[in-house]
Amino acid sequence: MGSDMKKSDLMDALAKKHNLTNQQVYNIVNLVFDGFTNELKNGGRIEIRGFGSFIVRNYGAYDGRNPRTGNAVSVKPKRLPFFKVGKELRERVDG
Repeated sequence: MGSDMKKSDLMDALAKKHNLTNQQVYNIVNLVFDGFTNELKNGGRIEIRGFGSFIVRNYGAYDGRNPRTGNAVSVKPKRLPFFKVGKELRERVDG
């Protein structure tokens, strides 16, 4: 089984592959992630061909239960990011 990839692992790989400083890599990676976040916050969609797409899904309010106490709780409506895997990535991972 594989290990988890962290943001720092991505930054290390980028720095080594392109001989960049830590500050340059930090700026590049944060620029990309901030751009993605802002696009989703503003209702946009992100599509990376061969990889997948990110959208925001709206979820309505509902009555839930506190798993610890069993008490009913009201859950407010929310907007959450959702990732849909692309065909090429799905096929590559599946082997």
